[in-house]
Amino acid sequence: MVDTTVLSFSKNITDQGLKLFQKLGVHLLFLNNKDKRLAASVKLMTGSKPFNISLYRLALTPAGLGEETSKGFRISNERLEFLGDAVLGAVIAEHLFQKYPYRDEGFLTETRSKLVNRESLNETGIKIGLRNVLDQEIGERNFTGNKSLYGDMLEAFIGATYLDRGYHFTKRFILKRILLHFDLEGMIATTTNYKSKIIEWSQKENKQLEFKVLQVHGNQRFKEFIVGLEVEGKSVAQGKGSTKKKAEQDASKNACEELNIAT
Repeated sequence: MVDTTVLSFSKNITDQGLKLFQKLGVHLLFLNNKDKRLAASVKLMTGSKPFNISLYRLALTPAGLGEETSKGFRISNERLEFLGDAVLGAVIAEHLFQKYPYRDEGFLTETRSKLVNRESLNETGIKIGLRNVLDQEIGERNFTGNKSLYGDMLEAFIGATYLDRGYHFTKRFILKRILLHFDLEGMIATTTNYKSKIIEWSQKENKQLEFKVLQVHGNQRFKEFIVGLEVEGKSVAQGKGSTKKKAEQDASKNACEELNIAT
């Protein structure tokens, strides 16, 4: 009969040896040149060498580049994106909770939304170097991603970091190397939901509002909407945007300026 104490002791020795093996970077000696380049990029972004390079390669594999398995499952970064979104949201929520101890739930929710929206994450993904790393990974392959490609990839990268290095390392990575790219105070001072402001004003003043799509330019993939905003049947402002929603926000912003509505 095997002594469980001996088995437990042996496992501890093995785990400690593996950690030492990883800390010394010995595992990187067995990587091919492509993996070594990716490992160097990961270290540059996170500040530390990766343990499981395959996780980061998966994080850099959007659905359009993923290969399909024999069972019909497409290998991509979407599951890591789901995980990274949850981890990022938790870290940001805790950070805001501690940074603003006297602000209410509405303020915390709105501020977190500003930080983790697609546009902010997309810009940050590019700033930390994900576009350059993806270009290295793609090589000569022809690929055009969606507009939120680097924001989605950033979330997947965070998911990979969490699985590879754990929560505390990932939290430091987010706070020290991602949040620095955000103008937090500027975001807080900026009102983003102008449409809500103009609707609130119209209800208070008993005015009837109507948004009208005036023109749509472009093709199926890249469009520009021009939306007009009417108050009591009179044209007050117009706005442009890549979506109808964004064009309505732009029109609302212009209307707030035109009507001297405080934002």
